[in-house]
Amino acid sequence: MPTTEPDVAAPSGRRLAHPSTEEIRLEGVLHALADPVRLTIVRELADGHADMACIAFDLPVSKSTTTHHFKVLREAGVIRQHYEGTSRMSRLREDDLEARFPGLLAAVLEAARRSVAPSA
Repeated sequence: MPTTEPDVAAPSGRRLAHPSTEEIRLEGVLHALADPVRLTIVRELADGHADMACIAFDLPVSKSTTTHHFKVLREAGVIRQHYEGTSRMSRLREDDLEARFPGLLAAVLEAARRSVAPSA
């Protein structure tokens, strides 16, 4: 079960549970990245959008399904979320994932980019 880390509290006191780096499990990360919608979220975050509000993503699913996808990514340790006002902001946990599974995120992102690249 993810722990609630002290650095994720909003001024309102709302907290989101995140696994510590040591608690991130390979099978959880791979499960989270296996879904095309979640992989899209991760790709967008990796493409230089450090902190993005959940509503900033143009996803082909309902709001409740989008919320579920973000929760799966957060609980797997792939993203970190925090509140800014009423917005839930998301950031990719690149450093944590690299420390835990060196090269994994880079390999998955490269494979994802190649799979959507136009054929020559």
